[in-house]
Amino acid sequence: MGLFFEVLSAINNPNQKATIEQLGSMVGSVQQLAADKNIDASTMQTVMSTVGGFLRPALQQQKNLGGLDQLQNLIGQVAGGGGTGATGGGLGMLSSLLAPQLQGQIVEKLAQTTGLSPSVLEGVVASVLPGIMGLFNMGGSFPGAKTDNPLLVSFLDSDNDKDVDLGDVLKFANRFLNPAR
Repeated sequence: MGLFFEVLSAINNPNQKATIEQLGSMVGSVQQLAADKNIDASTMQTVMSTVGGFLRPALQQQKNLGGLDQLQNLIGQVAGGGGTGATGGGLGMLSSLLAPQLQGQIVEKLAQTTGLSPSVLEGVVASVLPGIMGLFNMGGSFPGAKTDNPLLVSFLDSDNDKDVDLGDVLKFANRFLNPAR
C-alpha cells in the first residue's frame, strides 16, 4: 500500500505531474484491457504484481547504470511523453527497459501462474507496460521543481517489504476511484 500512498501524495503535490484523471485513465485502460481479453480482476492483479516483480530489478539495474534522472527520462519516453494509457507512444522504447528475453520470462511466469495462453499474455504485457511507465511518470516533477520522483524511488525500494506491489496499486486505485456506496 506504500506505493499507492506515494501516488496519492503525487496527486496532492503541485510540483508533480500526477492527477486523478491520469490515475483514472491508467486504471480504466487496464480494466478495458482485462475486459477485452476476458481476464478477471483477480487475475489482472496477479499480472500487475508479476510484471512489477520482474520490472523492479530491471529498473534498478537501469538506475545503477545511468542514474535516476536518466531512468526517469527513459520512463517518460516509454510512457509516451507522460501519457498513462495502455498504448503509450514509446512502445518501441520498451526494449530499452526490458530485453525481449526478460519479456519472454515474464510471459512464461504469467502463463504458469494464471493459466492464460502465452499469446494472450504477450499482448497483455506489451499493453500494460507503457501504462505502468505512465504511472511512474506521474511522480516526475514539472520543469523548475527539481525533486526526485517519489513513485519511482518507492518502487525501487530494495528492502523487499512488499509495499511496492503494482497489483495492490491497481486494487487500491480502483477502490479510490470507485468508492463503495
